[in-house]
Amino acid sequence: MSTMAREGSGTSWLPDSSPMFMVHRHNGPWMLMAHDNAFLQYFDESGDRGAHQTGSINWLMGMAERNAGRGQLAFRGMISLEPWTIRACGYPDLLASGELCDGEKIHDRQHPHDLFMELSARYDAPLAGGLRWQLYGGPAAEPALGPVAYPHRVSAMPNPLAPMTHHWFDSTHVSFGVVTGGVYAKRWKVEGSAFNGREPDENRKDFDFGALDSYSARLWIKPAERWEFQVSTGHLTDPEALEEGNVQRTTASGSWFAQDGSDYNAVTAGYGINVTDHGNRQAGFLEATRRRGATAVFGRAEVLQVETALLLQDAIPPTDDAAEASDVVGAFTAGMERDVLSRAGFSVGLGAAMTVYTVPSALKGAYSDNPVSFQLFFRLRPPAGAMGRMWNMRMIGH
Repeated sequence: MSTMAREGSGTSWLPDSSPMFMVHRHNGPWMLMAHDNAFLQYFDESGDRGAHQTGSINWLMGMAERNAGRGQLAFRGMISLEPWTIRACGYPDLLASGELCDGEKIHDRQHPHDLFMELSARYDAPLAGGLRWQLYGGPAAEPALGPVAYPHRVSAMPNPLAPMTHHWFDSTHVSFGVVTGGVYAKRWKVEGSAFNGREPDENRKDFDFGALDSYSARLWIKPAERWEFQVSTGHLTDPEALEEGNVQRTTASGSWFAQDGSDYNAVTAGYGINVTDHGNRQAGFLEATRRRGATAVFGRAEVLQVETALLLQDAIPPTDDAAEASDVVGAFTAGMERDVLSRAGFSVGLGAAMTVYTVPSALKGAYSDNPVSFQLFFRLRPPAGAMGRMWNMRMIGH
């Protein structure tokens, strides 16, 4: 037996007790749902590489589900206006790297999402006893690799910043071409994907289709309603446009969620490693959100091995030794968000956060000893009311 609250991004799973912030209604045999999260934010970073920017991180998702034969058919679409609301090569994000802009690899910024984040379909039906099978995919979808993508994790929901470890765990949540099949029961799920593992190009408004020559496998274990764990591995064929070679990505993560009325605590932790021809780079994160009434307190700790040569390419000429270097950096974020208004089916919140970075001696000359960033934001999303938050609603036909 599955629940709507279990469904995360793509075919991933959340703890069964997780809330769903969305509006929904029935239209004949269809259940129609919509979810959004929009931040108007200001970032200010210290240090020699620091920057400041005002912009909007945002996404809107629509879903439609109905019974079909012995199973259930679902369609999902997700878009973002970040190609227009995030200027330059992304929003300031010290020590982060990944994807392309102006023909070069991005660093010290987090790239904007593509206009089309997801266009997918899913069919889910019983096999025998408590077993079910699932087929999922689409022109823009998420393969079975990594934990629930950060925009959908309850532990990350109040935080407007993408994790620095995004490209170790959930960067494939926007993949242009995915087919996934899986079998599951109440406490476990096994699934595999064939997909296009190439990262999107710098034109964020189109589809970047390619051969489905990357593949992945993932196992989910749910020992109790509050817990879920996953282990996954994927072979990404030539994911980097400016760097030849494949990546073998392996991840493990666990999430916990506990509720007390409308209050809750959510925690997610993960470990990932990217194995490449140019060296292996590891990363780990721990994030948590504690909501009491209208106030949410959140935090995130990340430790990762960065591409030192990429971060220093504007400061020193790259060398073969530097290209292989994987210096360890850390980022520690703490923040607070408070709902200040609920009107016309939406909840408005105000928040602030601060991130403190630790850098090794090799990077201090470029970043200073202790860089810090500050974030102020205004947030808009469906409310956590009776029609906005759906607790453990059973899926149609289950």
